[in-house]
Amino acid sequence: MIEVVRPGPLATVQDLGRPGFAHLGVPHSGAVDQPSLRLANRLVGNSEGAAGLELTFGGASLRFHRSAWIAATGAPVPMTIGGRPVGMNAPCHVPAGSLVDVGSPACGVRTYVGISGGLAVEPVLGSRSADLLSGLGPPALSPGDRLSLGPSRGEITVDVAPVRAAAEVPTLRIVSGPRDDWFDPAARATLTSETYEVTAQSNRVGVRLSGLPLIRARNGELASEGMVTGALQVPPDGLPIIFLADHPTTGGYPVIAVLTSADLPIAAQLRPGQQVRFHLA
Repeated sequence: MIEVVRPGPLATVQDLGRPGFAHLGVPHSGAVDQPSLRLANRLVGNSEGAAGLELTFGGASLRFHRSAWIAATGAPVPMTIGGRPVGMNAPCHVPAGSLVDVGSPACGVRTYVGISGGLAVEPVLGSRSADLLSGLGPPALSPGDRLSLGPSRGEITVDVAPVRAAAEVPTLRIVSGPRDDWFDPAARATLTSETYEVTAQSNRVGVRLSGLPLIRARNGELASEGMVTGALQVPPDGLPIIFLADHPTTGGYPVIAVLTSADLPIAAQLRPGQQVRFHLA
């Protein structure tokens, strides 16, 4: 059993999400930075899809009422176990009764904590993920919450996993369309030549950007159509939104481009005030 002493700004339980239900209006959800969750699980001997913690801007404190192995990945944070500093991207043993304190990241947004055995919250539609848009799955964590752990099955065989440092101003690769024809050719050039800034209104639904607006070539309404993670949807103000894990399954604003799947984890770690650029793949 793990007790949440302090959840930080936002702490949720996440696995790899609920694929296959978009036709019912159920978002995929799951970890926004999936490679980081997968790595955290591998480091503690779990299957990659086990449920772990997604911490937004860190700041969490967890009391372990049984011993376990943990690994923190994603946005780099200072972390202590029983007051002793431990490293990122490596399995760390937590004795029963110990307090794990997670600080705030110097860069990035989301830190993942994999725990041996995984979090055994009740699954909904085959997933233990908290979907903050639809309300499916467990709610965001609060002080005093207690989380059960599953049985530890795997053997820990890795000491540390090297991880590439994030770029200060990342360039995200995109593929044009499906509605790039709704925009002036100059707008498409603007998207790939200008620098955009992440706003404070960003969340698990999407990364909202400020910068030069993208001008439409067509007016009128677009019929609602399916949306994918990584879509750059452009509302009437002309400022694109990068859809993340909790995005709605349909939308009525045109999508000028879609991020390549390989760059979705980079978008997941964009923080307010950070700049970002786009490049046609």
